[in-house]
Amino acid sequence: MRNEAGGGTMVVDLQTDPYNNNHHRHEITGNVHKPRAKFGDFLKADHDGIFPPVDPIVINTNLTHQRFSSVSASTMSSSGPASGDGSPCVMSPWARVSPPWATEFNEDNLLETNGLIGSIVREEGHIYSLAASGDLLYTGSDSKNIRVWKNLKDYAGFKASSGLIKAIVIFGEDRVFTGHQDGKIRIWKVSKRKPGKHKRIGTLPTFKSLVKSSVNPKHYRGKNSVKTKHHDAVSSLSMDVELGLLYSSSWDRTIKVWRVSDSKCLESIQAHEDAINSVMTGFDDLVFTGSADGTVKVWKREMQVKTRHTLVQVLLKQENAVTALAVRPKYSMVYSGSSDGVVNYWQRTKRVFVGGILKGHKSAVLCLAVAGNLLLSGSADKNICVWRRDPADGSHDCLSVLTGHMGPVKCLAVEEERACRVKGAKASMEGDRKWVIYSGSLDKSVKVWRVSEKMATWREMEEEPAAAAASSGWKRSPSLHEESCGWSSHDLGK
Repeated sequence: MRNEAGGGTMVVDLQTDPYNNNHHRHEITGNVHKPRAKFGDFLKADHDGIFPPVDPIVINTNLTHQRFSSVSASTMSSSGPASGDGSPCVMSPWARVSPPWATEFNEDNLLETNGLIGSIVREEGHIYSLAASGDLLYTGSDSKNIRVWKNLKDYAGFKASSGLIKAIVIFGEDRVFTGHQDGKIRIWKVSKRKPGKHKRIGTLPTFKSLVKSSVNPKHYRGKNSVKTKHHDAVSSLSMDVELGLLYSSSWDRTIKVWRVSDSKCLESIQAHEDAINSVMTGFDDLVFTGSADGTVKVWKREMQVKTRHTLVQVLLKQENAVTALAVRPKYSMVYSGSSDGVVNYWQRTKRVFVGGILKGHKSAVLCLAVAGNLLLSGSADKNICVWRRDPADGSHDCLSVLTGHMGPVKCLAVEEERACRVKGAKASMEGDRKWVIYSGSLDKSVKVWRVSEKMATWREMEEEPAAAAASSGWKRSPSLHEESCGWSSHDLGK
């Protein structure tokens, strides 16, 4: 345990993490799923009113397997059966501790280095946004503070004048964009002389554009005018680095397109009938939006005389709110999370989207992130599901459920491990890339995990004892992991 003087910051490893004690599971006493809630009820209500107090994912804690390990406050065993009182995180083969930025990549011992690395706890408020770049991590909370962490240590911080920080995007080596509850996007520049110092250099919309609209309001209310101001919270930001375009979505039902070079708003789109929770730049000049109106929409970007976006397809239309989006451009994949705990996915082949659903959560999916062939989904049930896509047939398997947060998992950030970046070509070819995952929660903590694409699934881990039992004439019962959590993908194209 390490306590940073003067800041109230605590960095805790797995063995002493106060949020990683063994917790008793509670039974679900009622139906926590409801039809799509109204925007004000679902997204603007107090946290205690939105999220169930119980932990709804049911895991079989009686399984024993040689790859599981038991963890206590004082000792960790590398072998032996799991304790029946252990949490799923403890039982999981991810439960191993090692430094996140190892100097050597151990190819022969991949399972030994997966698991929870540590936690960052700072009593400043709920964590709403994360962004990672190299060894730097930016965190945004409802305290209006943006903290910068370097190798899990408190490195720097800067404060906005107003507005909860709901989104953070890093652009290049010296620019940071933050989206706020007050509807504004603030631009920060990193000092070259003092790398930890951040100075606010602008706000979107710019003061100049606001003055022009107030001096000549009729011009800015015309048919061809661009409404530059968000009138409600900025819910997400997405950057197209190659084109230098920043996309912002808002609870005011609009998305706006900003040119980074001159901070000009190029287009404002009334995109949905309810609050927009996520916007993501994609592939083939496509942009994706997800909304509380239950839809996922696809927009085509056209850059001729002016930048324009046209609605080309509605991928999803349902009663439950769409709460999160993620895109994997390499495979033309799109993922969406919903308030009913379901993750939908689509792959574009020959201009046709075909996909399926993933069921691993018992409460709303609040955030999604992609890491190579992995998909991570964070939920109000306090858990993170790790899914792996099979490049051969496009199916998905749940590798593990990461547990330990005491509150809903609100945001995720991913960075490839440094050792893997050095050996990137070989690791990518062999499918053994490893990632550092950051998860921010409403329990006011950020947890840091290491995951590997070469991790075995629950089915694969159970095949060995099942085969041994079959040879001895013993017949084992079906796995509760599969049945209870429904970790499966269903083809929607059939």
